[in-house]
Amino acid sequence: MGAYEETFRKSLEDPEGFWAEAARDIDWHKEWDAVLDRSKPPLYRWFSGGEMNTCYNAVDRHVENGRGDQTAIIHDSPVTGTVRKITYRELQEQVATFAGALRGQGINRGDTVIIYMPMIPEAAVAMLACARLGAVHSVVFGGFAAHELAIRIDHARPKAIIIASGAIEGKKTLAYKPLVDDAISQSDHQPEKCIVFQRDFVTAELQAGRDLSWTDIVREAEPVDCVPVKATDPLYILYTSGTTGMPKGVMRDNGGHAVALKWSMKNIYNVNPGDVYWAASDVGWVVGHSYIVYAPLLHGCTTIIYEGKPIGTPDAGAFWRVINQHKVKVLFTAPTAFRAIKKEDPHGQLRKQYDLSDFQTLFLAGERLDPDTYHWAGRLLQVPVIDHWWQTETAWAIVANPMGIEEFPVKAGSPTKPVPGYDVRVLDHAGKEVGPGVEGNIVVKLPLPPGTLATLWRNDDRFVSSYMKTFPGYYETSDGGYIDEDGYVYVMGRMDDVINIAGHRLSTGAMEEVIATHQDVAECAVFGTDDEVKGQKPIGLIVLKAGVARDEQEIKNELVQMVRHQIGPIACYRETAVVKRLPKTRSGKILRGTMRSIAAGKEYRMPSTIDDPTILDEITRDLKTLGYPE
Repeated sequence: MGAYEETFRKSLEDPEGFWAEAARDIDWHKEWDAVLDRSKPPLYRWFSGGEMNTCYNAVDRHVENGRGDQTAIIHDSPVTGTVRKITYRELQEQVATFAGALRGQGINRGDTVIIYMPMIPEAAVAMLACARLGAVHSVVFGGFAAHELAIRIDHARPKAIIIASGAIEGKKTLAYKPLVDDAISQSDHQPEKCIVFQRDFVTAELQAGRDLSWTDIVREAEPVDCVPVKATDPLYILYTSGTTGMPKGVMRDNGGHAVALKWSMKNIYNVNPGDVYWAASDVGWVVGHSYIVYAPLLHGCTTIIYEGKPIGTPDAGAFWRVINQHKVKVLFTAPTAFRAIKKEDPHGQLRKQYDLSDFQTLFLAGERLDPDTYHWAGRLLQVPVIDHWWQTETAWAIVANPMGIEEFPVKAGSPTKPVPGYDVRVLDHAGKEVGPGVEGNIVVKLPLPPGTLATLWRNDDRFVSSYMKTFPGYYETSDGGYIDEDGYVYVMGRMDDVINIAGHRLSTGAMEEVIATHQDVAECAVFGTDDEVKGQKPIGLIVLKAGVARDEQEIKNELVQMVRHQIGPIACYRETAVVKRLPKTRSGKILRGTMRSIAAGKEYRMPSTIDDPTILDEITRDLKTLGYPE
């Protein structure tokens, strides 16, 4: 029996024993009464009765164990032209002092705090300071529209909101304070305090009686120690992207979260304490929570907070510069970042300027990794390129190639095998398990492992109805796909990205895989629209690589033939529009649902997470060239 098979089997057959062993890597104030409380399924709770503190495990214990002089955070900001390094000892001092400042403003265990900040170290300090006090933080992506922030303020009901005065987006300065003031004016709930970190390039005006300067309250504060909290107490709330009306606030607990993330660093990413680990994401997303802030610090790594883009800050060699300069061992980012680099620098010429000899592995997640991008990245970097699949709700990988347990041969298009702790199945619509190679609903048999969502904030009923009702006894991922005869999982996209063509259910993801291999295509998206004869039919949008000067109709004809050859005539793929860019969320997900609505002539709500709203006007024009809406 191989190392993976043995580990995986134990995790499912004896989850209590498996996770109790993993929990020994975390320092506990009081050991748990039960590893897994099964008394109220599907509301399972991990390490009930245990007490610990996440901030202590991420910061203080490293100082006590001799890592005080190691760099904990590297803030690399090409938009401001600065690089700043913070040791674990310095981080401990900053977090303890800011926690004291928060306590001085009445923030205590169980209170909620919203954090609205860009990619600066103070965002991590604010998160850790809340954790230190046992307060519950809710990070909202910096720059979110006022209305969306107001919805989250009313739902989380924060005692305070912590913000930066602004950020640099591209070549523009974005002032945060007017957005926050607007959001608070729209909110029924009124935060008692608004704490503002002033940045050099934009100054926020403070409102007397409510607003406070970060610098001023820190200057007067006394450092405080970590507050022991229950393992089952909430650590944070993270609202799922694209929410409407009453948002879904994913609630993460303290104990299970720390245990699972600490375990994942070695077993999935194969990094050791002291290694430099870089998740190129944002603290406003789940990747930022898990793998910019918590997991690397829990493991004693050096983490990078990067305030820049994969291209344009200053060019498509930005990632290679950071890896070279800071001796990054592992990079984790979204496939869309690599597609952007590939579009700007198709032959990877800028890579040649940098020494990447310390670089070990590239991990990609957040959206489907198309085989073309996988192969391009592998050829360019000459290191393993590892796809892995997880969700905001899970906080860490459901399916991965577990590099620290046993490395498997990669199959392009698959994130490899279920991670220990996740019993992944594929069910048909009647809830019956299907055989190898048959597409269906990807689910996880309950109980979910530690670190995953414990419930939805202030709404257990919605937690059950959203994730556990369709297939009782299983967590519904809402993604479709299949498991092959070797146990490799293939995630083909959201179930609503499966279209029905004349009674045949076909994955738009499979069509995208084919189109992405065309030598002139940098990015693509396929979605379904209504058809009177066949029920639905696919439409493709493509972005061409830089420098392509061929006849567009010729390229479109080639794509039709490629899909026909590799999927079959039943796909009915005939229509392609060449676009300058694809509409995406700020985290890189393509807005296929919005494009479906545009093509069908239906009203749609502007997604709160959209990267650039003006792109939807461009897409509307491009779809009109194909005759949509009809």
